[in-house]
Amino acid sequence: MAQRHAGGSPPTDADTHQGEVAPAPVFKPPRQPFLEVLGSLTQRRTVVLGVAGVIIFFAVWEVAHYVTPEEKQRFLPAVEQVVAEIAYLFAEKNFIADVGTSLYRIYASFFVASLIAVPLGVFMGCFVKARALISPTTGGWRYLPAASFAPLLLVWFGPTDFAKMALLFLGCFFFLVALILDNTLAVQRELIESGLTMGAKRRQVVGITFRAAAPAILDSMRNMIAVAWTYLVIAEIIVATDGIGAVMMRAARFLHVDIMMGGILTIGVLGVLTDITFRIASRLLFPYLRVRR
Repeated sequence: MAQRHAGGSPPTDADTHQGEVAPAPVFKPPRQPFLEVLGSLTQRRTVVLGVAGVIIFFAVWEVAHYVTPEEKQRFLPAVEQVVAEIAYLFAEKNFIADVGTSLYRIYASFFVASLIAVPLGVFMGCFVKARALISPTTGGWRYLPAASFAPLLLVWFGPTDFAKMALLFLGCFFFLVALILDNTLAVQRELIESGLTMGAKRRQVVGITFRAAAPAILDSMRNMIAVAWTYLVIAEIIVATDGIGAVMMRAARFLHVDIMMGGILTIGVLGVLTDITFRIASRLLFPYLRVRR
């Protein structure tokens, strides 16, 4: 018979296990749907999804090649054909020199554009009268297509690197000024008022504003250098002697679509590497942003 307690009550589970505590149930969060609004991702899952997106892109490209009629497949080469052509260009055609030339043009022109646009945008954002004087002009230039200046630049500067880099400069400078102006205006007014209340001088207020806007400014620069990459081929058409754009233009004359697509793919890879570099720089310069997130 079951042993009874004093008073005749039956034994409890706690009595049976002599004080052992039952484990608490493990909480399992509900699975998040793929298209969840305001969802969150771990860094590992972000990388996995990014790689999966790249694989899907190349898979669609490969399928598109093989479903194209055979007589037209030369106009849409397979992925492996384009990759093999890129390897051939590097190994046999000194393509590395063309890539280096294009990188120099992009980075040098963008550096000069940033060297002028960043102080100008911050200056306009800090001083309302300067903004009223300069903003209508710089804002209007954004609507002029940079490519339309190619013939004029050729007349002014001749078939030189300066003409190509001037086109790259025009392609991003005025947009960069507008973005940096917006970044500066987005700084909390209370921060500036606090500085003025504590006796900060005008130069110090500008410094405070710049430091507060610096993460957003770097992000704007990261976005705008992508625009500079989109103008690269147009710039290098001006007397196509060297650079990735020149290689693509020579290939177009003989309908070498695989070389043309290889140039496009090379520009895409270089652009992604540039974007990653800016992201790493942002994490190193502003580590507190990661803590907030």
